[in-house]
Amino acid sequence: MSEGSKKELGIIRRIITAFIKWLVVAGLIGVIGGFIGSLFYISVTDATRLREANPWLLYLLPVGGVLIVLLYRATKMEQENTNAIIDSVHFGDKVPLLLIPDIFVSTVITHLCGGSAGREGAALQIGGSIGSNVGNWFHLDDKDRRLAIICGMSAVFSALFGTPLTATLFALEVISVGVFYYSGFLPCIVSSLAAFGITQLLHLEPTHFAIAVEPLSFSLMWRVAILAVGCALVSAFFCEAMHVSERVISWVLPNSYVRAIIGGLALIGLTLLVGNRDYNGTGMEVIRAALEEGKASPIAFLLKILFTAITLGCGFRGGEVVPTFFIGATFGCVLGPLLGLPAGFSAAIALVAVFCGAVNCPIASLALATELFGASELLYFALAIAISYLLSGYVGLYRSQKIIYSKTRAEFINMQAK
Repeated sequence: MSEGSKKELGIIRRIITAFIKWLVVAGLIGVIGGFIGSLFYISVTDATRLREANPWLLYLLPVGGVLIVLLYRATKMEQENTNAIIDSVHFGDKVPLLLIPDIFVSTVITHLCGGSAGREGAALQIGGSIGSNVGNWFHLDDKDRRLAIICGMSAVFSALFGTPLTATLFALEVISVGVFYYSGFLPCIVSSLAAFGITQLLHLEPTHFAIAVEPLSFSLMWRVAILAVGCALVSAFFCEAMHVSERVISWVLPNSYVRAIIGGLALIGLTLLVGNRDYNGTGMEVIRAALEEGKASPIAFLLKILFTAITLGCGFRGGEVVPTFFIGATFGCVLGPLLGLPAGFSAAIALVAVFCGAVNCPIASLALATELFGASELLYFALAIAISYLLSGYVGLYRSQKIIYSKTRAEFINMQAK
């Protein structure tokens, strides 16, 4: 056999080996992530229902905050968050297994007591820990363990939202903007589908909204473009509000326990001042009303930014993605009709555009639009995503996210999101 033939045979062998390896490893990560993600979804849903049935639980927010601080201090996990998971992919750091119960329990406490947060922060952290540790069990090398972490992120995201394609693309895209980890495409789609399959076995409904999509027309296209400009500004403002609140609150209240107590009291006071519970928890009913009924308060998006900034800035745990859904949907629902757009349709456009501006993931955002609203007239969403991605600049929810290539020209910049 010639040297060339041997080389070709070696390449084929490596490809087949990698294929089988990732079917097994990513499949296992997906199954584990699917079960844990489903349990987490059920726990958060039940905690929300319990809080809604017992409004007095809101007054336990300061106690819940202190319990979260105690939990993280007892397990020495204070520095572990979504940014740390992203860094683990960049630098090959191992993700501790104890992070799973910590973020699981603390996020449930946040939702039970009425903090304003989402679920995906926990999904990425739980998934990252699962992927890292499964990679260790299989004795994967440094490069493959990084892919295993991304697999875990996509698996639990898929389980929580029922959006396997978005989960796959988001996990691959969020790490480094401008660089797509193609080697992780098969592993992530396998883990996402495996996790999604577990949710189907457990009869968990995927997230989906019924909206009326407008026929394609230039008359509506320019209105969508103007809406997208507003979404870019809102997403940038939200990211800045999150970062500034974290710095300022930590500086003013350096003691973690005091910070949690004051934050809890502030959220209680704000809730009583507003006069309703729309801004506690995920606010999924408000999102659904904006999308399917075209109803939203004119200041709902600003109040959600305030509630979320206080919640996460004071040490409560959760994610920022569902708040971006809330902010985008309510903002679009209000601005859209002023531009001559149907309220529910503009709410859907703005939900996806604000998400994109906040996380810098245009391809995942396009998949999100498809899985949440269907593929009809996707060009509207694509235009809004493109505009929001560019005009939101280099801010981002995750400070560990790297912007590899410039948004304005074909130039390598390799900077962190601001």
